[in-house]
Amino acid sequence: MEDKAKKVSLEMKPSTGKRADGESEKLLAKVVDLEDAEEFQAKWNDKEELRIQDYQLELENRIRNLLWTISGDYTQQMKPDVSLFLRSKDIALYDGIKQGALAKFFDKDFLGMYLVKKIFMGADETALTFVSQLCIEEAIGDRICQERPGIWEMQRRACEDILDQEYERMPSAADKLGYLRVNMLRRRIDRGKQGAAVSKKVAEDSASLSASDRSKGIYHYINMIAGAADVKDTMSLIRMIDTVYNEVADPDFSQKTTLEQVLAVTVEDLTEFDWRDYLSEEMYEDALESYMEQLTSNAAGMENANVTQEMEEERQTKHKIKVVPPEALEKAHTYVELNFGKTYLNEMEEKRMNQLMCRDIHGDCSLYFTEGILKNPVRRNYQYEYAKRLKNKNIWLYHDKHRIVKRNIALLTEMLKKSLVIKSESQEILSDRGTIVPSRLWRLGRSGDAKVFKRELKGDSSDFVVDVLIDASGSQMSRQGEVALQAYIISESLSNAGLPHRVMSYCTFWDYTILHRFREYDDPRSANENIFNYVTSSNNRDGLAIRAAGYGLLMREEEKKILIILSDGRPYDVVVNRPNARNPQPYHGKYAITDTAAQIRKLRSQGVSVLGVFAGEEKDLATEKKIFGKDFAYIRNITGFSKIVGRYLTKQLEDDE
Repeated sequence: MEDKAKKVSLEMKPSTGKRADGESEKLLAKVVDLEDAEEFQAKWNDKEELRIQDYQLELENRIRNLLWTISGDYTQQMKPDVSLFLRSKDIALYDGIKQGALAKFFDKDFLGMYLVKKIFMGADETALTFVSQLCIEEAIGDRICQERPGIWEMQRRACEDILDQEYERMPSAADKLGYLRVNMLRRRIDRGKQGAAVSKKVAEDSASLSASDRSKGIYHYINMIAGAADVKDTMSLIRMIDTVYNEVADPDFSQKTTLEQVLAVTVEDLTEFDWRDYLSEEMYEDALESYMEQLTSNAAGMENANVTQEMEEERQTKHKIKVVPPEALEKAHTYVELNFGKTYLNEMEEKRMNQLMCRDIHGDCSLYFTEGILKNPVRRNYQYEYAKRLKNKNIWLYHDKHRIVKRNIALLTEMLKKSLVIKSESQEILSDRGTIVPSRLWRLGRSGDAKVFKRELKGDSSDFVVDVLIDASGSQMSRQGEVALQAYIISESLSNAGLPHRVMSYCTFWDYTILHRFREYDDPRSANENIFNYVTSSNNRDGLAIRAAGYGLLMREEEKKILIILSDGRPYDVVVNRPNARNPQPYHGKYAITDTAAQIRKLRSQGVSVLGVFAGEEKDLATEKKIFGKDFAYIRNITGFSKIVGRYLTKQLEDDE
């Protein structure tokens, strides 16, 4: 496994190939001068980890773009597995191509529902995934290569990497699935070497086999799966997968349950079942939908996900903490600028903010303030185009749910305005000064209550300011559009009520916590449209982001200050430390939760009201409570969003304390 991991790291090159090759040659040339081989390995590992961090966003974007390009459907969602890229570039890229091809030629949702129902009825998930991978590869492998001949070579290399990494020796004939998989991969490699001509010859050779040869052993199953190349619709593909699974993996299954019985399983039956034990990735609010997406994605791939996980765990064990040299930090700043847009602070302002904010456990971190790559790009690079696509997706979701959004805005606006009217109303109180009240003069000398005057207290509805801070880490990717709509509803309602407010998002890349400003406190209502530029990526150092947002809020003159944080309750940042760093501990788990909660308590002690709006997974509710205490709102869906958030805001507006 170590040799394979080393091979993967050597293959990994940035898009500027010449420069990377030159650096690699220089590094390799120094091997002869190193007396200790372990010292060379450590240097090489440091270089590999820098590349991993440096190109993570680019790789995610490239894989996702392949899915969209092949499928022609930009509404398709996929969370690219960068650890798969580190295992094999060709497997990862071809995986993205296959995901797009499956969506183009077949109904992914229908296929995914069949797989879930089959497992619900007792099928083995691993075996069904393997069979589905083989059948789907045959169904779309040749089609997509004929449309785009350039894919032949990538397909061949992906199959070679799978054989090299997963099969050190040929599986025994007793392992039918493994034996069949190796043979199908070898056939695919042969096709890839000479393209369509070899593909045609393989088909002719298979057809020339005698009936007795085809009816026994591996040839029978190879020809059965090869028939998937001729399927025209999703139902035919499902029948093919079902037949192969029943004959190869579980011959007893068809005796107990037919395909018709599998398909007859209702959504109600599936919904009542607890799928959480099957989820190996992040779990969304709808566990069934989450599991179906995960299962379909695995079936459309080619690799064994367990092998990928083992290789990634081995890599992370070797590279838990990395110390980045100063020249790499300069490179990091340039990279952040290229991928997140120019900063709106000058050099002195940026340095001052970092000195003020980046202290204690955040002492080895930096802050980067930007209005985003779409507003202030260095150049219109790949990341710019990717951000533009995601902005369009956010806008499409808004149009899809515009009635719900507008209803929420109207309701929240009405609640805020009512509270402000109440707050602005004048009140008369008894006092020891003011206008005399004749009817109370008898109290003089007869009562301890000597208040015989009345005084008018004028209400002030303009003494409020609000900050909205949005978690923009990669864990929010699956609900990115929903989070953007939530922030937009709040911002529009605050604008309608005439309350000054700022909206920012935050994420962390390397040691930079990026604060993306969508609107400033006194910007016009039209600035709210910038919220649709919201994009998710990388990690999140919540404590530092909250400290920085709170600093700006405390600088405001308004007496009543409110901070609303939209997050999933999971602060997580793999720290990349400077040389001789005093704080090498990664920012996650109890360490990160304690820091985030401490920052919120500190702001509350300074008079800031803090509300957490939680739109994450139910299993993280306990963490959210530890961070925000009783002042947090759990948003299950956007329909009742304004009522939940409105109750908190009106309470703060009407509170006289």
